[in-house]
Amino acid sequence: MIELKNVCKTFKVAKRNAGFGEAVKSLFCRDYTYVQALNDVSFTVNDGEMVGYIGPNGAGKSSTVKIMSGILTPDSGECIINGRTPWKDRVDHVRDIGVVFGQRSQLWWDVPVIDSFELIRDIYKVSREDYKKSLSSLTELLNLSEILKTPARQLSLGQRMRCEIAASLLHNPKILFLDEPTIGLDASSKIAVREFIKSINKQNKTTVILTTHDMQDIEALTDRILLIGKGRILLDGTLAELKKRHSAFKTITVDYTGEKLPACENYKVTKDGDGRGEIIIDTRVITASQAISFISDHVEIKDISVTGETIDETVVSLYKEFAI
Repeated sequence: MIELKNVCKTFKVAKRNAGFGEAVKSLFCRDYTYVQALNDVSFTVNDGEMVGYIGPNGAGKSSTVKIMSGILTPDSGECIINGRTPWKDRVDHVRDIGVVFGQRSQLWWDVPVIDSFELIRDIYKVSREDYKKSLSSLTELLNLSEILKTPARQLSLGQRMRCEIAASLLHNPKILFLDEPTIGLDASSKIAVREFIKSINKQNKTTVILTTHDMQDIEALTDRILLIGKGRILLDGTLAELKKRHSAFKTITVDYTGEKLPACENYKVTKDGDGRGEIIIDTRVITASQAISFISDHVEIKDISVTGETIDETVVSLYKEFAI
């Protein structure tokens, strides 16, 4: 179980103006500003859960993951993971976790990937038998057989990310922290990685914390959403609740014969011209069938479709709602 209580973290950041003179001046008198990355963050994640941790850039997602993985120490608050405090019991803690940072690598740059895997095996003291079993499974599931003998620096971004995920799972961790795990992956690779993450969660009951800006990853993998903004947890709920909360608005696209779409106080015409138009309806005010019936009384409908908000639009709506 992961449990955070009232976690706070502030960073001291040095600032100066551009120019050589300002650089020299900063050697003797440096200006600082304080940035509160986390402000009273509290949440609990149960064993085997997959949770999407979302928010805009600078919201505090990566800082939270670094505290949970033992890289950072908070200014105040508690973080207990499987009965341990990550930054105090770091050696024992890291045996139970795997971490993938999309912008950081745990592979040695100039050696073949398989050599990096061997080094990771030694670091985590994984038995040769367990290592071979894990490596075989990961190689097959992530399609790594063709790139294991290639140095990391010669891999494409997508190939490297698949290797990073494999490296984080060689020691069979109980908890997996994923920070932008599908960055740079093509469509087929993204689907393969998503299926792989779902399979290890189902088979091994691995707890997964996923931070990403790719809302398709969130929709495909997680049921629960934690929204963070300006260092605070703003929302904790299921994806279904989130969609329901913002599913009132629908877009109706109409191909028609006639002069123009009829105006109505119960919906908003956003596009209209050359026999094609779009309207936005609030289903709490008017249903889609009522809007379509009203339109058909004024123009001849040739084709029509009704769509709701995409997950990306829903998240953008959340950002606007909480002003983050």
